[in-house]
Amino acid sequence: MIAKLDMSVRNNRKEAIRFLKFSVVGSVGTVIDFGVLNLLIQLAAFGKVPANSVSFSVAVICNYIGNRLWVYPDTEKESLLAQFGQFLLVNVVGLGLNTAIFYGSDRWLLGTAGLFAGPVGALALSVGMPHFDVAYNGAKVLATAIVLFWNFFANRVWTFGDVD
Repeated sequence: MIAKLDMSVRNNRKEAIRFLKFSVVGSVGTVIDFGVLNLLIQLAAFGKVPANSVSFSVAVICNYIGNRLWVYPDTEKESLLAQFGQFLLVNVVGLGLNTAIFYGSDRWLLGTAGLFAGPVGALALSVGMPHFDVAYNGAKVLATAIVLFWNFFANRVWTFGDVD
């Protein structure tokens, strides 16, 4: 019984460390995601949804490299192509979730006609940014935070499920 409990604590600690590493990789990916999103919207005049799709995709590739090399190094013997295919499939679902949350939050919650347009407008004014920029970046924060959990658990169970 005590040995089983000790093993459970070790496994949970190992999984907690893995989640922290996953979060660091995800944070780097998030900086890339937001950077590319804002560059595409502000400098290249992309629409919000296409810019979100491109930025998310660039971040996914960076995240896969970080996850494969640092978070789950035990899987380097796995087929790179098969594992990336699984990671990509999980993240295609993640992209769908991210885009739906991003679009919905921007349009119906934070944008100029959204439920929280007043407070977002006040925040935008207080920080000297256009409401447009605060709204879509706020929507991106919501989408990223929610999809983080889908990506971690789906990749942990399926893509990197062979890791003890």
